[in-house]
Amino acid sequence: MKAMIFAAGYGTRLKPLTDTVPKALIPINGIPLLQHLILKLKQEGFTEIIVNVHHFADQIINFLNENHYFGIRIEISDERDALLDTGGGIRKAAWFFEDGLPFLVHNVDIISNVDLQALYRHHLNSDSIATLVVSKRATFRYLMFDKNNRLRGWINEKTQETKPEMLGNLQLYDKLAFAGIQVLSPLVIDLMMSKETPKFPIIDFYLSEMNNHKIFGYEPISLKLIDVGKIDSLPKAEKLIRELSFE
Repeated sequence: MKAMIFAAGYGTRLKPLTDTVPKALIPINGIPLLQHLILKLKQEGFTEIIVNVHHFADQIINFLNENHYFGIRIEISDERDALLDTGGGIRKAAWFFEDGLPFLVHNVDIISNVDLQALYRHHLNSDSIATLVVSKRATFRYLMFDKNNRLRGWINEKTQETKPEMLGNLQLYDKLAFAGIQVLSPLVIDLMMSKETPKFPIIDFYLSEMNNHKIFGYEPISLKLIDVGKIDSLPKAEKLIRELSFE
């Protein structure tokens, strides 16, 4: 199975740590985020990984080389010339997914107990072009799903902006937060190739395609998840890593 790790971002919410190192190499219990995720992917059967890089890209490339790519195939999608956002990042890495099989995409700063093999199997058994891990986590930007867990829209509760603008009766939908973990069918890349701009967010792409193609949410049971996005999330991430290591 193949996977992509998003590791190109600036990690601005983790400043000043990310003034000198990329977010992917921020240590949690002495081990970089990127290593935690690669080892999880390996454990769950993913043997081919592509990592996109931009901010302090050389440090990430050197880290992988020094660790002998953890004994599996790991490629680099180089975005040093231009950061392409999440959708554009996937499209740039399209060459890696030439086998025509679904693939996992995982943010480097997400630590969780998600069973990635179960997620992958769930996607294979659906007719969805993308399966997004979601939860009832408190945030202000939510994806909106109907009773069948199909994506129908998006809302920013701070501004009351919705996509589409005429979303209708909001009470008809479940509001769920995207967890930064997803499985995509190869059709997604085919659809992305028609985009005029090389840079675009994956969520905007999904919202533009949700009426023509099925996109479903996947809410794991007993989900434990930390988004290592801010300095104050680091102690929580360390605690979760210790918990997961004893499960």
